[in-house]
Amino acid sequence: MTTDETTEQHLELPGLVRDKVAEGRAKARATRARKQAEAEPAAHLPVAQLLLDLQPAHLDRTFDYTVPASMAETAVPGARVKVRFAGQDVDGFVLARLDASEHEGRLSPLKRVVSAEPVLSPAIAGLAADLATRYAGTRSDVLRLAVPPRHAAVEKEAAPAPVPPAWFEPTAAATAWAGHQPGEAFLRHLAAGGSPRAVWHAAAGSDWAVLLAHAVASVRASGRGAIVCVPDGKDVARLAAALDEVLGAGQHVALTADSGPAARYRSFLAVSRGAVRVAIGTRAAAFAPIHDLGLVAVWDDGDDLLAEPRAPYPHARETLLLRAEREDAAALVGGFARSVEAEQLLRSGWARQIAPTRTLARERVLVGITGASDIELDRDPLTRASRVPREVHQAVRAALTEGPVLVQTPRRGYAAALACERCRTPARCTVCTGPLRLTGPATPPACAWCGTVADHWACPVCDHRGLRAPVLGDARTAEELGRAFPGVRVVTSSGDRVLPALPAGPGGRPTIVVATPGAEPVATPGYAAVVLLDSWLLLGRPDLRTEEEALRRWSNAVGLAAPGGRAVVVGDPAHPALQALVRWDQPGFARREAEQRAEAHLPPASRLATISGDPGALDDALTLLAAPTDAEVLGPVAVGPPDADRWRAVVRVPRAEGVALSRALLELQRLRSARKLDAVRVQVDPPTL
Repeated sequence: MTTDETTEQHLELPGLVRDKVAEGRAKARATRARKQAEAEPAAHLPVAQLLLDLQPAHLDRTFDYTVPASMAETAVPGARVKVRFAGQDVDGFVLARLDASEHEGRLSPLKRVVSAEPVLSPAIAGLAADLATRYAGTRSDVLRLAVPPRHAAVEKEAAPAPVPPAWFEPTAAATAWAGHQPGEAFLRHLAAGGSPRAVWHAAAGSDWAVLLAHAVASVRASGRGAIVCVPDGKDVARLAAALDEVLGAGQHVALTADSGPAARYRSFLAVSRGAVRVAIGTRAAAFAPIHDLGLVAVWDDGDDLLAEPRAPYPHARETLLLRAEREDAAALVGGFARSVEAEQLLRSGWARQIAPTRTLARERVLVGITGASDIELDRDPLTRASRVPREVHQAVRAALTEGPVLVQTPRRGYAAALACERCRTPARCTVCTGPLRLTGPATPPACAWCGTVADHWACPVCDHRGLRAPVLGDARTAEELGRAFPGVRVVTSSGDRVLPALPAGPGGRPTIVVATPGAEPVATPGYAAVVLLDSWLLLGRPDLRTEEEALRRWSNAVGLAAPGGRAVVVGDPAHPALQALVRWDQPGFARREAEQRAEAHLPPASRLATISGDPGALDDALTLLAAPTDAEVLGPVAVGPPDADRWRAVVRVPRAEGVALSRALLELQRLRSARKLDAVRVQVDPPTL
């Protein structure tokens, strides 16, 4: 290259740089212009009122943002959006579109619309506000429970066509509900478009799923929708089969966590878009955005599975009752047993009772108690020491000729606890003092806490080396029954292996089912006999609801018996809960329980809230709490393991002051959050203490 050519290129470089700079400036001006055009407020309803997904309680309020013109069609009420808040990208929902904001300063624009699908209906948004106030929580926590995570691929699927109402057969419904009075009148009221409220006590041997399906069919005949909540997936499957039989396939969707993200979101969208008007499921189904809701129903409302373990800990029953109030819908609270909360609905006049006639209750199942009564001791002197008395063996042997037999035992495993054979001292691990147990007939005793094998255990009191099992699990019970009834198939259902239905035995072989409470499989048409073992174990828990919970579990097991079947309970014949089971008078037991709790100022006559945390945090919370005048503070007391240093206080007020207590707790949460104090857990109406 010559010197002249080099000089010419050096002279051209500044020109190239100027061109590049000019091109960059032009692009920057175009980008600013595009962004300004995109940020131009929408011509119609330019303000979006948002509820942001923020954890601090003092930020549980609405925020106004500008809606850019480019998002005017997609930022609809109920849509998911993303905005800039405190230097971070935050998710939120559009609650409403407004003409103007009350905020005097400049509003930030929406960053983007995540999805134009309106997944948050006004009814659910209002319900979230009510539940947040009721349980002293935040609306964002409630909405995490109410609205499932987005699944983009499912949203792009074609929307299903709306399902027309099913054909309602009054005669079939009346036949199914016969004997439950005034069940037929309740169904007629539903079909006519009314909103009756009832607490239903089911007779033993009733197919509760079919009866609920007919109630849903009644409300669908009026063109309205329904929600039914049940405790677990086994109950959901049973109810789904009944709805398919009564209403036909495709008339409902099931909302459960086990169905997976895509299937759950698909079912949610079918309900949200109005294609399906019936939703069933576990506690999450209580938030289903049913269009024109006509009926909310819950089965077995005393089951603790219906209590949400995540903040703000709402109960499905209370969620459904709030929806019934807000949306003027009918309500049905049913079960073989009756909770004291359901009894309170009757005592207050909010609901009416549906119950079986005495004739129907007597005809369905005969319940008897065997134990250490004088008559039984005369017949069999070893009855007092026997876990399975002779009368139980006779009942099982007779029932096996007619159908399967259910044996309920409260503990799972083999030998859940061990004790000294001579002096009955509980056997403990020498390493961590945990209880020793057996996991099988050929395994040595081992610690239930640390797993240390205790081959050479000796009683620290009498130095005896023999062990006995005062508490036997379902596996050991099945082993004993298999030896007592040779040739009979023995099936277990408990823990991780729960059978939803009893599988057919080979060649019609008689079957005994050993199950823990809540894991009993359904048999068609029912069990010929039901045996309840170790009733003392369920009655020995130190809890406010011990007897109520024991009666509920026994009633659910007896409810699986076939019409005309028999149930035998091994226990104390004089115990009030067992007497209520024999008479099938669970409503009477609930009334007495409610009266006793009212005298002791316990729920549901009172409203309780617990505040738990570290000692310093709990002391700060109690100092900041502006409780109602009639409030009582019980405690604090230590809870949990000794090394956890966790304490709990109970705040109690009369039922009439329940709303005031919830508001005071909500204000406490906001003060704590604003001042960045140490966290405490606040729970209103805990299911247990």
